[in-house]
Parts: sequence; C-alpha cells; structure tokens
Amino acid sequence: MRLVLVGSGAIGTEVERLLDARQAPVSLIAKAVRHPGRDRGRTGDARAVPLITDPGQLAELRPDLVVEAAGRAAVLPWGEAALAAGADFAPVSTSAFAEDGALDRLLAHARQARRQVLITPGALGGIDALAAASRLALTTVIHEVTKPATAWRGTGAEALCDLDHLTAPHCFFEGSARQAAQGFPQNANVALITALAGLGPDATTLRLIADPAATANRHRLIATGAFGRMEIVLDNLPLAHNPKSSALTALSLVRLIENRANPLVI
Repeated sequence: MRLVLVGSGAIGTEVERLLDARQAPVSLIAKAVRHPGRDRGRTGDARAVPLITDPGQLAELRPDLVVEAAGRAAVLPWGEAALAAGADFAPVSTSAFAEDGALDRLLAHARQARRQVLITPGALGGIDALAAASRLALTTVIHEVTKPATAWRGTGAEALCDLDHLTAPHCFFEGSARQAAQGFPQNANVALITALAGLGPDATTLRLIADPAATANRHRLIATGAFGRMEIVLDNLPLAHNPKSSALTALSLVRLIENRANPLVI
C-alpha cells in the first residue's frame, strides 16, 4: 500500500517508527512537511523518504492512503488533494470539522472521487461501539476529560478555577462538544471524534476536569440509548518524547494503516 504522511511532528514520527519496526506491508512514498531543510534528518528519515510541501504533488505520487497529523489548517487542502488524487484520507486533526461546512465540503470531494474519509479513534477507545450503538436511537453521550491540574495551565481553565490550589477534582466546564472545541481547542480533536460517532457536536456533552492527583489523561465515555448503556474509561500515557501527545493517538493511526494493508482486519 502506498502511503503519504502529512506532518513530521511527534505523532507522524512515531507512526513512521512503528510501521518500520513492525515491518508493516506499507510503502511510505512521501512525507509532507512545511520546511524540508529543517525536517530532513529527523528521526525516521534514515530511509530518505521524499519530502513534499504542496498538496498538488499528490497527484503524481498516486498514493492509496494519505494520513494527516499536521494540525487543523492542513486538513482541507491536503484532504481535498488526496481525494482528488484517488486516495483515501485519514485526518488526525478532526478539530477542523468544528468549522461550519468543513466536513460537508470534504465529504463532497470524497463522493465525487468515490473515496473515503477515515476517522480514527485517536486518543479514545470504544468509538466503534458508540458508532454501532448510534444505528439505533441514542439518548445521551457524555465525554469527561480529566487531566492533571498543571496540564490545564495556559488554557481557559485558568480563568475558571484556581489550578494551583485545587484539593479535589474540579469540573470547570460542562457544555456541548462544539462549545468545548471552540473554547478549549487543545481538546477539540477528541470532542469532535465523540460527536461524529454519536449524537453530533451540539447534543454531545463534554465535561473538562482538573484533578491535582491525576498522573495521566483520563477519558470517560458514557452513552445510553436503545442499545443499552456503556461506560468506557481510558488512562492515557503521553508519547515518551512529547508529553503533549497521547501514545494511543499514534497507535490508532498504525492500526488504521495496517488494517488497510493487511488481509485480516480487527
């Protein structure tokens, strides 16, 4: 399978490393970067994978799959170019879909090209079960994001609670997934993934919690509906070389890529 990775940050680098270590049946034919001179020589570049900077270059590369891990500004230009080039497109930066019409625009290109936009679970789990449950009527979907109090520094949480003097878990925000994505953009990706799998961005409830005793980022997903009730809890550790990124995000991408290339899909 011919693969192009968009982005050379922590997640993209880890995905490349894992695919190589696992000897996945994938040919990484190019990486899209902003600054080729700076990005050449980073970890994972030992095989001299060609670097590209323009979405228009995808057409001549003929990829089967394009994976984005470069930030929300990259989603539409690279996604539209990938679909036009006959590739499926897997965006990590689902926060781009908080913008009205962005997802519809990308899906219109997918329909025209008869290709697919693939949403991975990212740092979450149970998204397959939530998406399956949504085939019947869902009543509620609640997504709680709990992080160490210090992890919320530099965000809107500082204006809503005293992060330095908390003695117990404190929910400083409760609202829709759309509101969470707009007010706390660093959590927008997970908010939009949950929303897309279930009730949508306006009917999905997000709770953001600062916990002075937490040592990992916790996601708790609770859903009820005609299927029954589910409750899923994950305590995610960060990438070893980048504490701002969840290791599970990179692993979810590796799973998606391998599922597109292997004869057995799980």
